[in-house]
Amino acid sequence: MIPSALQPDEFRTTFNAIRQELGRVIVGQADVVERLLIAFFAGGHVLLEGVPGLGKTLLAKSFAHAMGLSFKRIQCTPDLMPADILGTQLVVERNGSKTFEFAKGPVFTHILLADEINRATPKTQSALLEAMEEHQVTVAGMTFHLDEPFFVIATQNPIEMEGTFPLPEAQLDRFLFKIFVGYPSSEELSHILRRTTTTASAPIKPVLPPEKAREWIVSARRLVREVMVARPVEERVIQLVTSTRPGHNGADSAASRFLRYGASPRGAQAILMGAKVLALIQGRVNVSLEDVQQVVVPALNHRVVLSFEAEAEKRTAADILAELTAAPRS
Repeated sequence: MIPSALQPDEFRTTFNAIRQELGRVIVGQADVVERLLIAFFAGGHVLLEGVPGLGKTLLAKSFAHAMGLSFKRIQCTPDLMPADILGTQLVVERNGSKTFEFAKGPVFTHILLADEINRATPKTQSALLEAMEEHQVTVAGMTFHLDEPFFVIATQNPIEMEGTFPLPEAQLDRFLFKIFVGYPSSEELSHILRRTTTTASAPIKPVLPPEKAREWIVSARRLVREVMVARPVEERVIQLVTSTRPGHNGADSAASRFLRYGASPRGAQAILMGAKVLALIQGRVNVSLEDVQQVVVPALNHRVVLSFEAEAEKRTAADILAELTAAPRS
């Protein structure tokens, strides 16, 4: 048995309760909701990509309410500045003398929604790097620590749309998962219309009481890290990550042809942490090869850079990663 104050059965029950509560306002998108929850309990951040109007912002808000955590939203635009996110030093007058006082920006919250992040300039996008990696911000030489848990949900329009800036590779690598949000089916669209054009639905209820949410989440994340990983499973993760690197001895022919750069070590960490959460919600305390296979694409599709040949043939990172995952181990 895992030596943790929080037991696997309790984690699984609460995870499913949160998923069910989100299902009251989010129609369909079951895989998106599950991967969002997996990334959160794995201690990472999430990038949601999809065209406007698919409920990405609603999902982020509903998730924060269900978790009982504080929430702030940044609407990213080309004129957004780093200080609009992090905060700034203000000159204030106290007792007849003027002093500098730090006014905290919206990054000081538990759940931060960076809406349409690729409409902000690369300089502003990079303002989140330190916060996402080290859970702190540095302004005017002073370091301020963020409250735990700190979780960034960034939404992104498809890169081909007008007025977007590609996210720097260093920024992309900070996201545990990149999740694609697709169009609803006809049946799901019918449910959406009935919910949103008739009587207002009941507000989402916190599954975790606000006064206990932070303590429970810390215990849950500790439990995730205690999930066991057998050596063959770890070797499979290593083999998958190294197979994305062109020129590497273990690289697959598809990677050498269609990828310019492979996944970083953070990619391997993302796969393992995501697989650990997946194991827990399926009632196990050890990671299986199937768990690994299910999280490879969301963990790596933003960490590999396509070659010109791949772009010419309209191949996507998800397509290539699916081939690598399906390929037999050498």
